[in-house]
Order: sequence, then structure tokens, then C-alpha cells
Amino acid sequence: MPNIKLNDPYVNFLLPATDGINYSLDLPSLGKIKVVIFSCNHCPYAQAWEDRIISIQKKYSNDGVSVIMISSNNSTEYPEDSFEKMKERHTEKNFNFPYLYDETQEIAKMYGAERTPEVFVFDEFGLLRYTGAIDDNYEDESAVTSSYLMNALDSIIQDNKADVEITDAVGCTIKWK
Repeated sequence: MPNIKLNDPYVNFLLPATDGINYSLDLPSLGKIKVVIFSCNHCPYAQAWEDRIISIQKKYSNDGVSVIMISSNNSTEYPEDSFEKMKERHTEKNFNFPYLYDETQEIAKMYGAERTPEVFVFDEFGLLRYTGAIDDNYEDESAVTSSYLMNALDSIIQDNKADVEITDAVGCTIKWK
């Protein structure tokens, strides 16, 4: 269960991104609805959802939605999650969203993130409206029966409340120091 509960405001941060910019959730360029996703390079679950995350950012960008992906893994034990490897992954996958590095793991701890990927959606007032998984099938996009994140975004855009507010995040555990 996250440290941030439903209807709590987001915990802000200032983290370096693979594009050379330091990001804060207060940046006006990020739009009104923020989708914070804790992820990493090496986790097969995270990798399986990357193209869907890119598609979600593309689909919802005109609605004021911004995806912000954060890696908080221990890169000493998992060198493929280092900042340099994150930059390579960003370029290789052509991410259309910022990919941030939480080297101290403090942001993941403050959010209560436990898995990669794990989603936190904040509405235009900065309040948590959805947390959990992206959808119900990481292995096969064509077999998805419930697109939790897109359903949450659709309902937040419509009436500022997600129909489903919490699902279980599925993925690798965050690798703590």
C-alpha cells in the first residue's frame, strides 16, 4: 500500500532526467494531470509495458496528461539501471516522456512505491486519484481485458474521479540499497 493515500497531494521532487533537465511536478510544461510511474531498465514487466506507456502518453497528451517515469533501483547491485544506462534506454525506446533518476531512493520511499512498474495518477489539483497497475496483462497487450490506467485517465478527464482507484501493481520489486 502506498505511503501516499487516495486524495493525498503529490509529493514533489526535483530529479535529474535522461534528457538533461531536472524535473519537478510543479513545472507548468507537465500539464494538469500527472502520471508518475516507478519503473526501471532491467525488469521484464517494466520492459513489457514500455511501448504501452509511450502510446498512453501520445494518446492523452492533448488532454493535459504527462507521464513521468522514475527509476529508483539500486544501480550498484543492478548496473543496467544506472543513470547512463537509463539515458541509453530513453534513446533506444524513444520515450516521449521524461525518465528521471531517484538515486537516493527517497522519492520511491515517500510515495511508498514497491514495484516496477507502479503507477500514481494525480488530478489537476495534485490529488492522488489512481494507483496500481497499467493494465491486467503485461505479457500480451492483445489479451488485455482491463486497461486500468487508461480507464482512470478517461474518468479523471471527464469528472475528476477514477472509476477504479486502486489495483495491485504487478512487476519486479524495487531493488533497495
